[in-house]
Amino acid sequence: MAQQRLISLDAFRGLTVAAMILVNNPGSWSFVYAPLRHAPWHGWTPTDLIFPFFLFIVGMSMALSLGPRAEAGRRAGLIPKILRRSVLLFGVGMLLHLYPRFRFATIRIPGVLQRIALCFLVGALIYLVFKPKTRGALAILLLVLYWALLTFVPVPGFGPGVLEEKGNLAGYIDGLLLPGHLHKPHFDPEGLLSTLPAMVTLLLGSLAGDWLRTRNTNTRKTRMMLLTGILLTAAGLLLDRWMPINKPLWTSSYVVFTAGAALILFSLMFSLLEGPRWTGWAWPFRVLGTNAILVFAGSAIMVKTLLLIKIPDAGKTVSPIAWLYQHALSPLAGPYLGSLLYPILLLAVWVLLLWPLYRHKIFLKL
Repeated sequence: MAQQRLISLDAFRGLTVAAMILVNNPGSWSFVYAPLRHAPWHGWTPTDLIFPFFLFIVGMSMALSLGPRAEAGRRAGLIPKILRRSVLLFGVGMLLHLYPRFRFATIRIPGVLQRIALCFLVGALIYLVFKPKTRGALAILLLVLYWALLTFVPVPGFGPGVLEEKGNLAGYIDGLLLPGHLHKPHFDPEGLLSTLPAMVTLLLGSLAGDWLRTRNTNTRKTRMMLLTGILLTAAGLLLDRWMPINKPLWTSSYVVFTAGAALILFSLMFSLLEGPRWTGWAWPFRVLGTNAILVFAGSAIMVKTLLLIKIPDAGKTVSPIAWLYQHALSPLAGPYLGSLLYPILLLAVWVLLLWPLYRHKIFLKL
């Protein structure tokens, strides 16, 4: 689907997918800086902001893409494209889980791209039907509903209101509907029920996209996004007293907090990159952001393929990644920085690979 290209949105998307690669591909999982790890359960780290940022960006992009077409009376023609893109995203996510062993009997069904696909499917259809105020009200209603479900619906053997890894309603429903196909036997961080509030993250992004489409000046757009972001972030921190900020459960407070953080960061990038400003610093992020799904899926396949290769090393065999870390990166920079250098090198490779596509304005979309 064609969309109005904003330098700031491409760069924000690229920064987010770059952060995904940094946290998903350390040189050694034994040596990872604390901010590059998820919070153990309740609470948050910078890593816990990445996925909701990406969903927020999907919502913004959706508004920029679907909005003009919907206003032109082309809603019906958009539905097959929405369905096609959702199915392809879900399929690529499943392929990433299958590769390289293709064990269908135990495949994990939920996942990052699968969640994006479901949120995009429902969110895009909602976008075509409802105006911004109605979508805003629906977002609030869904967050209240999700809070009520987690708080008041009892889980057999645990009772209501359990928000720990075992005994929460989201995990219980996933175990009932997808037994044997979850990240853990009793829980999946991209499970079915928690996709409901994740969809709200996308809807809030669509409202930000609607604001970008208005005729307000860039200065006014920036100020309103920054102010709204500060208010939402503060509200999320306040709500944490009643429902903890929790990424695996994607709690309502987490939705509000991360949407605010996304708005703050994007408003700063929008202010810096839109208009006669210096944009050179954002070039690698723009390269990654214009082919973000290709980077995300391609890097996962690349790393999984490298892990299949075994190199003799001191009487044992290791992957090329482990060999590079042990014999080059760790001796050069130390265990922690050396571990971080590997995904930085991986990102550099992808920027170089995608530069010809970016230069010729070839943007691969599902």
